[in-house]
Amino acid sequence: MPREAIKKLYYSIGEVSEATDLKQYVLRYWESEFPQLSPAKNRAGNRTYREKDIELVNFIKTLLYEKKYTIEGARQKLKQLQDNGQPLNVHSLEEPVATPQAPPAKTMDEPGTKIPVASAQGDMTPESYKKFLTNLRTELKQLIELIDS
Repeated sequence: MPREAIKKLYYSIGEVSEATDLKQYVLRYWESEFPQLSPAKNRAGNRTYREKDIELVNFIKTLLYEKKYTIEGARQKLKQLQDNGQPLNVHSLEEPVATPQAPPAKTMDEPGTKIPVASAQGDMTPESYKKFLTNLRTELKQLIELIDS
């Protein structure tokens, strides 16, 4: 059953297993190995996967099966991408194209330097805060698309 055929807010582990071509026990094991993968559970205790959980499962599957990462290596790669504010998708695994060098960072006592934004997770630089907001906007757009469909 192709995943595009069914569009809903929550999917069971069986549906995710079928859509991703992975056994259910593999999905449960990955939950224990990857803290980013933690689908909610309903009152009966059944896992309820959202679209972003399925995308993460596919991303982990790509890291392990196609890119040949070890579990530890995939865990580190996920953490690195999250820390850099990058989306967890196959495009973030591609080699970056050479970009122009950024000007040297200003120190806090230079005029025109922005003060880091305070957040619930501690001080964030304007760049990391912008990445955070960009990712948040992307997730909100995905939710709107799910609601509208």
